Amino acid sequence: MYEFIALVLGLAAGGGGAAIYYSQKAKSAKLSLEEANAKAEKIIRDAEAKEADVMVRAKDKAIKILEDARQEEKKALEELKHQQKELNERENSFSKKMLEIDDLKKTLDDKTADIEKQSAEVEAMKLEESKKLEEVAGLTQEQAVERMLSLVEEQHQDTLMNRIRKLEQLETDEIERKARNIIGVTIQRIAASHVTETTTTNVELPNDEMKGRVIGREGRNIKAIEQLTGCELIIDDTPNMITISGFSPIRRQVASRSLTKLIADGRIHPGRIEEAVDEAKKELQLDIKKAGEDALFELGISMAGIDPKLIQILGRLKYRTSYGQNILQHSIEVSLIATALGEELGADVAVCKKGGLFHDIGKAVDHDLQGGHPELGVQILKKFGFPEEIWYQSIGHHEDKPKTLEAVIVKAADAISGARPGARKDSLEQYVKRLEELENVVKGFDGIDKVYAIQAGREVRVFVNPMSIDDFNATNLAREIAKKIESELKYPGEVKVTLIRETRITEYAR
Repeated sequence: MYEFIALVLGLAAGGGGAAIYYSQKAKSAKLSLEEANAKAEKIIRDAEAKEADVMVRAKDKAIKILEDARQEEKKALEELKHQQKELNERENSFSKKMLEIDDLKKTLDDKTADIEKQSAEVEAMKLEESKKLEEVAGLTQEQAVERMLSLVEEQHQDTLMNRIRKLEQLETDEIERKARNIIGVTIQRIAASHVTETTTTNVELPNDEMKGRVIGREGRNIKAIEQLTGCELIIDDTPNMITISGFSPIRRQVASRSLTKLIADGRIHPGRIEEAVDEAKKELQLDIKKAGEDALFELGISMAGIDPKLIQILGRLKYRTSYGQNILQHSIEVSLIATALGEELGADVAVCKKGGLFHDIGKAVDHDLQGGHPELGVQILKKFGFPEEIWYQSIGHHEDKPKTLEAVIVKAADAISGARPGARKDSLEQYVKRLEELENVVKGFDGIDKVYAIQAGREVRVFVNPMSIDDFNATNLAREIAKKIESELKYPGEVKVTLIRETRITEYAR
């Protein structure tokens, strides 16, 4: 019983403590809530104060921006008005000038019409006067002019001739002086060999017994050589010598090298002949390539932009000759001379140099292909991508009047190289024939007594009959002779025409 009462009292005491605890807790929460509300109200009041301040400042700033915009707009409007005013003034001024121009044009048109009218009247008066003069004189205007010129020519023939000679002499002297100066400077800078060269066509033998070995049993060796090289071997009574005959210089060179190898080796039979020919061809190809490269190196032309096949074709010129002159050496010489002339005359030096080197490139293949070497040269250079100013040199140096300065220079350089002493050689028969042709061409004119070709065909002296050819006609005759020589004959360099007219009167005092 007592335990129950104690339990009840303990529970009662615990309930009272809990009630007191919860009562205190509620009071504390109420105070915290009031403080929180107070803080929230304060934060709200502060925010409202800041918002009001921000709104005031934003409003002030907006007002300022609007004021600035109004000022800018006002300024822009004023400037636009000023520009509009200036534009109107210019437009008014332009309109005034256009009106003035229209008035001036109208005045000029009126004057032009008036002048044309007056010109027509003057022409009519001239025509009428001319008709009256023709009726009075009994001659047409053309006949009167011809008659007047004839009278002036007859009465003042000596004066006209002296004036013509004086002008021609002055022009000739000045041109020759400048030409001598330029060519003299050029020649001084070029050092070239004066020895003529020919392609090797003869092979020496150590003894006559070697001829039989070259021929072989029943001619099998010589037939093999001729078949493999495309050349003909001529074995005659000339001691210790075999002559190689063939139109292609390359083939002759292959045959010559093959024979030299066979003779040095001593073994001559069809199998060995074939080996020797193959070796000679390989050696010749290397030699040809090296000759082309050496030519480019000597002239300072880069091989980077030139096809190796063209260098090979260029090297073939080493075994090509013209009148005994080696064509590769001639091409190098023309390139050097053309370069020097181009520098003196202000031409394109690169075009002169390359054009001079490749001007005769067609001669490398003219034995193998149909056509003249100028046309073949153009085809070759076009094929390898050369521009017109360079490939034109191949045909330009054969034209009477080349169309470019560089072509004129290459033509002159070609003539200098071919006509210099020792450059080329002619046989006696060709030399005599050339001089005879020169004299016969000149003898075809009327009034000529004697003709002499001198200075190895570089000058022709013409003696005319003084009774049939006067001084005035002698000048025209000299020009006609020079033109006929240019059109009918081929010659290196130039031919000087000297026409001589003299009157000799002999009397005897007895």
